[in-house]
Amino acid sequence: MGKETQIEEHTAIVQRTFSDRKRTNILKRAEQLTIVFLLPKVPKFISPNVLTLIGTLGSGLVFLAFVLGAYVTNWYLLLGIVGLGINWLGDSLDGRLAYYRNIPRRWYGFALDIIADWIGIVLIGFGYYIYAQNSTQIIAFAFVAFYGWSIIISQLRYKITNEYSIDSGFVGPTELRFIIALILIIEVLFHGSIAYLAGLISVALFIINVIDSLKLLKLGDLRDKNQV
Repeated sequence: MGKETQIEEHTAIVQRTFSDRKRTNILKRAEQLTIVFLLPKVPKFISPNVLTLIGTLGSGLVFLAFVLGAYVTNWYLLLGIVGLGINWLGDSLDGRLAYYRNIPRRWYGFALDIIADWIGIVLIGFGYYIYAQNSTQIIAFAFVAFYGWSIIISQLRYKITNEYSIDSGFVGPTELRFIIALILIIEVLFHGSIAYLAGLISVALFIINVIDSLKLLKLGDLRDKNQV
């Protein structure tokens, strides 16, 4: 097989695998290359649904890390980094595997993905709620609420533009996982810092959501005018 043929096949695989969504995040290229590398190595008996379950279990591991960090030692927070990695693996490969194997269930997968994302973020937020001090537990609520807001925005954007995107500019779920992992490491080294850092993330999410909501309203207004 010639080099040009290999390049064409690789390009075709990438286009098919990521055909259902638009990505704008900073780590887009590295993430897509990693996914394309991993997909052929997924055993045949592992289905996209199983990967979705694996991703949710990863969020459960983050929850467990917070609980152990609260009641045993905060060094257990590092277990949360493993959980975030597992969550990325399942969440990033489930739908991509379906498209790679040419067995996509577009609307079923879309619905399942949103449900799994919501369960995952609730698990992480609830875990932080258990770990946090009483005076800072509201940050956990704010984080879950603002992340849920961003999920709603992505669905409304899809409805209005017919273009599905899970990113807010250069930041997407993968970047957020890296940020959370970094916060866990800093909290292990500097106990008590997580409240300030989690607060900053919540404020950043709030600002991003406000900006995205205003953009969304403009898109909706433009579509209304075009339909008149």
